Amino acid sequence: MPLTDKMLSRKEGGIGYLIFNNPERHNAVSLEMWEAASHYLEDFRNDSAVRVVVLTGAGGKAFVSGADISKFAKERSTKEGIDRYNVAVDAANTAVFEFPKPTIAMIRGYCIGGGVGLALCCDMRICSDNSKFGVPAAKLGLGYGYKGIKKLVDVVGPSYAKEIFFTARQFTAAEAHGMGLVNRVVPEAELESYVKSYAETISNNAPLTVDSVKYIVSQVLADESKRDLQKCADLVSGCFASRDYTEGRTAFMEKRKPQFTGS
Repeated sequence: MPLTDKMLSRKEGGIGYLIFNNPERHNAVSLEMWEAASHYLEDFRNDSAVRVVVLTGAGGKAFVSGADISKFAKERSTKEGIDRYNVAVDAANTAVFEFPKPTIAMIRGYCIGGGVGLALCCDMRICSDNSKFGVPAAKLGLGYGYKGIKKLVDVVGPSYAKEIFFTARQFTAAEAHGMGLVNRVVPEAELESYVKSYAETISNNAPLTVDSVKYIVSQVLADESKRDLQKCADLVSGCFASRDYTEGRTAFMEKRKPQFTGS
């Protein structure tokens, strides 16, 4: 039985899809949706057949537009409720950010507030040309903590991060691309097929190489005192010791497509 019909999950080949399904509220996220997201991500993590995860929103008008304010009275009216909500949001975002396999945010329409935060937790962001991005915290009097702001600064740099927060306005897809907030902008009608093709390209590459690069990049961005350089070296050694390394060389010499197994 699904945890909630507001979160959907499916698998297609080597791709896992995590879908925020609250279109009547532009995919605003409730507590139960955050908790379900963490559950589905754990399933993707444990399934060796899933090599890439795509996060997206249902309904065609929004990726994620932040918290579901209509649920605040029920979920965030007491200190205990606020604490539980914040724990669930942090757990889901951390699960995406620290997910060991590549993640892609497929963005169509509005990507606002917590939606931007979630997209920043993904490795790549691909959006339709009609997408809009914004963090309206300064219009609501909300405070944003170090972890969330660091993720934005790591992606777009300090000056654009300040502009996004200071103005609290909505930015076009072209503006987001210019800031480096998104990797690619494609026509709306082509978004799904483009992302699927991109995800399949990644899925067909050597998982040990792809996953090791993801981890090593995370260490480059980490504080120097917290970097695990030994694990970085071990992951590289693991690639060279793998059957996939042999398969890659053999396939190249035989002029055929390699069949990687992640071992």
